[in-house]
Amino acid sequence: MTTPRRQHRPWAVVTPVVFLCAGGLFAVSAANSEGTDLRPGRTTDLAGLVQVENRHLRDLRRESRDLTRQVDALSATGKALGARKTQRAVRRLKGVAGLSRVTGEGVTVTLSDAPRDVRETSDQNINTLVVHQQDIQAVVNAMWAAGAKAVTIQGQRIVSTTGVQCAGSTVQVNGLYFPQPYRITAIGDADALEQRIADDGYLQVYRDQAAEPDIAIGWSLERGYDLVAQPYTGPIRAEYAKPLK
Repeated sequence: MTTPRRQHRPWAVVTPVVFLCAGGLFAVSAANSEGTDLRPGRTTDLAGLVQVENRHLRDLRRESRDLTRQVDALSATGKALGARKTQRAVRRLKGVAGLSRVTGEGVTVTLSDAPRDVRETSDQNINTLVVHQQDIQAVVNAMWAAGAKAVTIQGQRIVSTTGVQCAGSTVQVNGLYFPQPYRITAIGDADALEQRIADDGYLQVYRDQAAEPDIAIGWSLERGYDLVAQPYTGPIRAEYAKPLK
């Protein structure tokens, strides 16, 4: 009598393999997520995200300042003649680099979007009703051209590596995000600053639009006599350097 052969059904082998693979994937996902959602929903609270990022950047800057003070303290103990000469050169260049505090007379220009009622009813192009990156940059360029000793935007010191970038309804300066109105302050000869700003062709167009009721984009210029520009405290990202002669 011949014993019938037992037939191997494919699913009997495949099913355990599938369960093993699935279990492995669950284990990997759990390890990678560290208890969080691997596919979180989109962050819709832009203001909250900006605040969190700003706080994180300020924490990093505080840490950077602490480390800089430690380096300065260690450098001050150096006895070598070459080290002392280098330290004197660094102190002389701090002002030019925006790393020292500057006070004195100057002007403050404030730019702001058109009022909400104008934006909602005006037939003008919406781009003429809001402040743009190039508007801020035009003011800064005019201030430098007038011989400003120091320039700040929203209190942030402008240095050679500073970039002004639009980020939605905010502007990014030195890695921090600021909403309008935008205050741009220059310390220097107030007469020269006012005259250079008045003569700038781009800013003349801006002021003309500010005077039109159906645009009414914000513009003001104020003179000050005891203005303060705090030193730049962000990271120095220069990749190439050439000694000044």
